[in-house]
Amino acid sequence: MSRVGVLALQGDVREHLAMLGHLDVEGVEVRTPETLAAVDALVIPGGESTTIGKLAVRFGMLEPLRRAIEGGVPVYGTCAGMILLAGSVTEGDQPLLGVLDVVVRRNAFGRQNESFETDLEITGLDDKFHAVFIRSPWIEKVGGDVEVLASIDDHPVMVRQGRILATSFHPELAGDGRIHQMLIDTI
Repeated sequence: MSRVGVLALQGDVREHLAMLGHLDVEGVEVRTPETLAAVDALVIPGGESTTIGKLAVRFGMLEPLRRAIEGGVPVYGTCAGMILLAGSVTEGDQPLLGVLDVVVRRNAFGRQNESFETDLEITGLDDKFHAVFIRSPWIEKVGGDVEVLASIDDHPVMVRQGRILATSFHPELAGDGRIHQMLIDTI
């Protein structure tokens, strides 16, 4: 059985663990480099990207995360996780892993009260995906090795670069495991 870690510094960790359980995968909370080294793939959840980044620095996780991802561990970042994976952000200053060749705009769709849900066409999925956007980013610029899998109004909201997958939205809140399965399939 595959072991998929969920970075458990802050954010919607429980929801991702529950989704992994529904997919018959062992979900593991990751808070230390030792736990990170024992997983086959990793989810970086949504939450507060600045807080997750600062806690990753404080607990000595930023460099181990970067090394694991650069070493080929499949990773999936949702919302704040997408921001943390990014090469850069358009505003603000926060720790980033810099492993995904994108420029991200934080809170691009607006504040909390402008959160929304929509059905998306996603490359690789047969049916539309019901996506939940909560204070979500979008991608301003993608590098040459980045494949855009879904967009809203010409703004990428789901991308893949090798074994890195990232979404602006929260599939763990929609009850649809197809995107998590895309991560599992890369193990």
